[in-house]
Amino acid sequence: MAQAADSARTVILTVDDDPGVSRAVARDLRRRYGEQYRIVRAESGDSALEALRELKLRGEFVAVILADYRMPQMNGIEFLERAMDIHPGARRVLLTAYADTGAAIDAINVVDLDHYLLKPWDPPEEKLYPVLDDLLEAWRCSDHRPVPATKVVGHRWSARSSDVREFLARNQVPYRWYSSDEPEGQRLLAAAGADGRRLPLVVTPEGTALVEPDVPELAAHVGLATTPAADFYDLVVIGGGPAGLGAAVYGASEGLRTVLVERSATGGQAGQSSRIENYLGFPDGVSGAQLTDRARRQAAKFGAEVLTAREVTALEVSGAARIVRFSDGSAIAAHSVILATGVSYRRLQAPGCAELTSCGVFYGSALTEAPSCQGHDVYIVGGANSAGQAAMYLSKGAKSVTLLVRGADLSASMSHYLIQQINEAPNISVRPRTVVDAAHGEGHLQQLTLRDVDTGESELVDAQWLFVFIGAAPLTDWLDGTVLRDANGFILAGPDLTPDGRPPAGWELDRPPYHLETNVPGVFVAGDARAESAKRVASAVGEGAMAVMLVHRYLEQS
Repeated sequence: MAQAADSARTVILTVDDDPGVSRAVARDLRRRYGEQYRIVRAESGDSALEALRELKLRGEFVAVILADYRMPQMNGIEFLERAMDIHPGARRVLLTAYADTGAAIDAINVVDLDHYLLKPWDPPEEKLYPVLDDLLEAWRCSDHRPVPATKVVGHRWSARSSDVREFLARNQVPYRWYSSDEPEGQRLLAAAGADGRRLPLVVTPEGTALVEPDVPELAAHVGLATTPAADFYDLVVIGGGPAGLGAAVYGASEGLRTVLVERSATGGQAGQSSRIENYLGFPDGVSGAQLTDRARRQAAKFGAEVLTAREVTALEVSGAARIVRFSDGSAIAAHSVILATGVSYRRLQAPGCAELTSCGVFYGSALTEAPSCQGHDVYIVGGANSAGQAAMYLSKGAKSVTLLVRGADLSASMSHYLIQQINEAPNISVRPRTVVDAAHGEGHLQQLTLRDVDTGESELVDAQWLFVFIGAAPLTDWLDGTVLRDANGFILAGPDLTPDGRPPAGWELDRPPYHLETNVPGVFVAGDARAESAKRVASAVGEGAMAVMLVHRYLEQS
């Protein structure tokens, strides 16, 4: 049974089926927060839900819910999912053992998890209280009233439905998914006056029905900022991956009027990663979604403006101003620009892949699709870290995961720690020197033709899921004629512009370009889009910070 004090204060609720652990958690919580908050303890998911309903009826607020993952009848993720319906404003924390961190990563998408803590959490002064302090502060600064979630009605094998779910998930927009052939989905379609032939249907929290919305329309209706607040800035950051977010944080924190422009969702490729284990300061790993959310909130805290679903199509020079033009014809200007456009995964050219994209063939980790892979055979193309991280993540629920690698093994492009994990995973296999020759299926992927590169022999295999990570192409075509790039489209900067000691053509300043500066003074590049970059999260963040330092130097001398 839940135990509660009589005072009507805001509640912190903890649930754990182990009485000893339950008492220990409650004891540590009372010691730190007992004077300001009421600590409610429960020893099962059902009794905790009962307590939450009673608190709801009495009009009391719940600030934080801590749930153990391994509980009988109802695990921690299932409990938090049901708790969200009662107290959606409460911050959610999952208590896990190290072996269950994959479950915690799953919970980020299922229940919009705010944090997960590893047991034991001793000493609480280092591992428990700092986390709770941040969550309680965030709760106090938020609107505690229930916020209805966006509803998405679609079909499992609808490419557009998959794209909408991915967009909402990556932008941290809570939503509920309803299949168009299930009763609740059909009720929503009927209420919106839609026949289901055009999917998805998106119903906003205000009740607005959007049929097959494009990205800008969807972003505007779910509360994402799409319109700049000003016409002129000190710094425009183009791209919201680690490099762009790093630049936005450091630019805004150092007093620059900063706006970050992202065409899809912040986080870039790193934001799609299920788990990053070699990023400094996260010894137990961190998901791309967690890292992105923290960075975005950090940038906003310092006053950076973040625009989503705005595609940049041109960069122009007008005197001291750098003009950034959008696809709708509008523009903003700034003293300086940082190009952090990142890269996109290259597409498979095999027959059938284009037609089945988002209908079984996915580029990137597509975390929203992972729950649907439970018990299925999954194929992954690629041999770098992103492919290895996806393999480890998907292996937790899939029947089998097969990595298809063109090279002889994984050592050429994958970190050693990931190779070790893959070798130890019982349901992951690696097929070297193997490529996809064709994808087959009516409406969704059903089979793949695989070919051995050495022998030329082909094999037809049943497959519903194919995730592709085959190298990266820079998103820089829109810079043609303005910013110098190499033969592969990566942006040249600093010493790469002066291999013979002479400045690039058209350079009018009496100094050479700074280290990350392009051939256009005041325009810098950071992260994966730069020629010869390291293609690692830490280096991208570092380059974003370094680019801001060079922006300051440029502005001081302009």
